[in-house]
Amino acid sequence: MAASSNRVNVILDEERALKLHRLAERTHTNPGTLARSLLASALDEADPDPRDVSALLDGIDGAWDQALAGIADARAGRVIPLEDL
Repeated sequence: MAASSNRVNVILDEERALKLHRLAERTHTNPGTLARSLLASALDEADPDPRDVSALLDGIDGAWDQALAGIADARAGRVIPLEDL
């Protein structure tokens, strides 16, 4: 059976993107490959307990405001329907 793959796009702030590129240069690795490996390691180590996940999400600066802005955009019709992507 073939392994399935799911694509996820991650947007990094300028500081973290620069750090990723510097790490990739030092390790002679493609930044995307390095990012995928780092994310996989972080996910493997993440505790799936809902309380821990909530605490993790609460620690992301601006996450709540971004979620509310996304809801407002959706309600105002400022979205692209999935079938149009």
